Amino acid sequence: MATVKEILGTIERHIFSIGKDKTVADAVSQLVENEIGALVVVDADKPVGMFTERDVLKCWTRKAERHFKDIKISEVMSTNLIIAEADDDLCYVTTIMIKNRIRHLPVIEMNRIVAMLSIRDVVKAQVTDLRAENHYLKDYISDKYPG
Repeated sequence: MATVKEILGTIERHIFSIGKDKTVADAVSQLVENEIGALVVVDADKPVGMFTERDVLKCWTRKAERHFKDIKISEVMSTNLIIAEADDDLCYVTTIMIKNRIRHLPVIEMNRIVAMLSIRDVVKAQVTDLRAENHYLKDYISDKYPG
């Protein structure tokens, strides 16, 4: 099975972030403008959490009496930052994402976030591997495989 490092070349490596003192309105604008589903929340360039589309919905229902422009990211962000490392196996990463019910995972190399992995990236890589394996097995069964 492939590793995170093997698919890093196939995904966009731009990491979008937002300061913890910015507002939910700022975050929503950035999510929409960049057509993304998650932001890394930073404090002095150090990652301290994540803000996702799901956090927007939580704000909408739990803080309905306040406007998004009056709610700080630090009040509503996910602070349990779950990460992947470049050498992690994709099966392991998939399990982590499913178990924790998350769709975005920052990838760390040498103590720096180098990419944001989405569940779509992981599934796409796994489907590609399965297609190649399926092709190989069909050739083997039909006696097209040399050797």
